[in-house]
Amino acid sequence: MRIEQLQAFLAITETGNFGQAAKSCAVTQSTISRQIRALEEDLGLTLFHRSAQTRLTIGGEKLLPRAQRICQEWTKAVKECSDLIEGKQPELCVAAIHSVCAYYLPPVLQQFCQDFPQTQLRVTALGSDRAIKVLKDGLIDIAIVMHNDLLGNSPDLEIFPLYSEKISVLMAADHPLTKYDQIPLAKLANYPQVVFKDGYGMQRLVHEWFNKQKLELKTVMELNSLDAFRGVVRQGNIVALLPQGALIEATKDQDLAIRPITIPSNTESSSFSEESQSDLQSNSLTREVVMVTTADRLSIPPIAHFFKLVRIQLYNSDSINTSN
Repeated sequence: MRIEQLQAFLAITETGNFGQAAKSCAVTQSTISRQIRALEEDLGLTLFHRSAQTRLTIGGEKLLPRAQRICQEWTKAVKECSDLIEGKQPELCVAAIHSVCAYYLPPVLQQFCQDFPQTQLRVTALGSDRAIKVLKDGLIDIAIVMHNDLLGNSPDLEIFPLYSEKISVLMAADHPLTKYDQIPLAKLANYPQVVFKDGYGMQRLVHEWFNKQKLELKTVMELNSLDAFRGVVRQGNIVALLPQGALIEATKDQDLAIRPITIPSNTESSSFSEESQSDLQSNSLTREVVMVTTADRLSIPPIAHFFKLVRIQLYNSDSINTSN
């Protein structure tokens, strides 16, 4: 059964004869006759009484309402697909890690709303693992996340590197470790740490990094809010390993201090797992931030345009480029 056959069937019921139906469908009468014969063969019954006035048989009457619904749905589907091609997407859903949502996306969101006012943006701050899951489930269009091993086995995903940023130690301004310009690993391991909750790429990176260094990570708390990190660290000896993008507000707080980490000179980059995405850049630990979508979504104008805006914004951001 083909949609053209159902359309021919409806045209005959509306015009009352095969000739007028052929004109309505912009085909020859023989084509209409052939389509109806093929449809009747598929269904195993006659659809019309062939007489001076073409009338539906009982089989045709049963088919009519369903054929109407099928063709209506087909028309809607064609229209929606056409709208996608023309950039008439009703909404665009984005999930991004907290620091990107807070500091790097606002100019992109404003520009996108000006360029595509008919498309409603829905932006959610999520951990990397959760963002990738909802992308794979089709609940969002774009994820901006920390690169992690969940992306390695997904050939259907398109991954675009955006930037890398240093990971430093956040602590109270009067913390004992502030006496160091660069904090030695052995000293850092002596203090309790607050980390991101399970499902965040940063938690996994920190755990893997400590394991590779054969050091114990003294985790005392898990959080998922940058405000909460600053509030907890401000109170005492607890420290946190955070990327530069998550430390922007902390640089303005006189009650907090930030220090880079000293990695022993005999530590080689090969000691880091590929999955952890750890790297040695300027003797510092870093993380890589990437933008992810599926190949089919990149053919949709609003999504492609959002991609372009993000890449321009993040490549041109001084606060990011100084960390590379």
